Amino acid sequence: MRVLVLGGGSFVGRAIAEDFLREGHELTLFSRGRTGSGLFPGVPRRAGDRDTGDYASLREGAWDAVVDVSAYVPRHVAQAAGALGERAGRYVFISSNAVYRPGGGPGADEDAPRLPPERGTEEIGRDTYGPLKVACEEEVLSRYGRRATIVRPGIVAGPYDQQDLFTYWVRRAARGGRVALPGDPGQPVQVLDSRDLARLVVLLVTGDRPGVFNAVGPAEPVTLGGLIQACAAAAGSRVRVVPVPSGAVPGGFPLVRADPVWALSFQRSAARARAAGMPATPLEVTAADVLAWDRGRGEPPLAVGLSPREEDALLAGAGREGRG
Repeated sequence: MRVLVLGGGSFVGRAIAEDFLREGHELTLFSRGRTGSGLFPGVPRRAGDRDTGDYASLREGAWDAVVDVSAYVPRHVAQAAGALGERAGRYVFISSNAVYRPGGGPGADEDAPRLPPERGTEEIGRDTYGPLKVACEEEVLSRYGRRATIVRPGIVAGPYDQQDLFTYWVRRAARGGRVALPGDPGQPVQVLDSRDLARLVVLLVTGDRPGVFNAVGPAEPVTLGGLIQACAAAAGSRVRVVPVPSGAVPGGFPLVRADPVWALSFQRSAARARAAGMPATPLEVTAADVLAWDRGRGEPPLAVGLSPREEDALLAGAGREGRG
């Protein structure tokens, strides 16, 4: 098949491109070329900029499917569709679980209520990211109808992840010892391997499957404490999780959902995606691969979490409280 990926030089797009190429599909990548320019030698590239609306490089060519990894505001979808016209078949949009309203209960599926769409701003922030993705979904559906496919990932992890939400726990568990957790070890958590997401996308494209699919994992329910232990097992280390007050770390903490309503966002159903063939990489395998990648890049500073000094201070405080 001829497949156009809008994006593909970073994390999720990279995994999707690799999976299509592994199966021998004819791939074209569209991006600004700022990341991953050395990847996939021999794959045709079309240069453009979605922020400025530059799609001139897509005026020629036809594709059986388009996978849109990089649309964050509805204008991105509208302009891409306008540039492609009728020269594109199925349009697969990578959306987000952030489109859903808070709550919904354990096992909520793709029919759970969404947030209202946001069309009045293109400022992407905590309060607008989800509503902007809702507006993108509506744009895709209105333009492509039965040729539209929506994939809603939750937290995605794997090599080349730049968000660090899972990488923090992998690196921290590898050090072993007492691990400060500003949250509840029993909190449910969902993390999906990027390669499982990629496999789902390829299956949806090759199967010409319409519809909406939650992409969450792992296959079996896991708690935050269990995730940390799985990361330790992957590293061959031993850890003891020590809960500390959630308010001790301003601004939130990787994978922690202190509000029980928001914690429900980690209990969504992936039944439809599993039925479509989405695999389930064991959490320890994902952790081991992330650990190897992180060490290979020299373990640079992470954007989230605690420094060792900050964690030691929290653990010392937890020890004093325990003695008191």
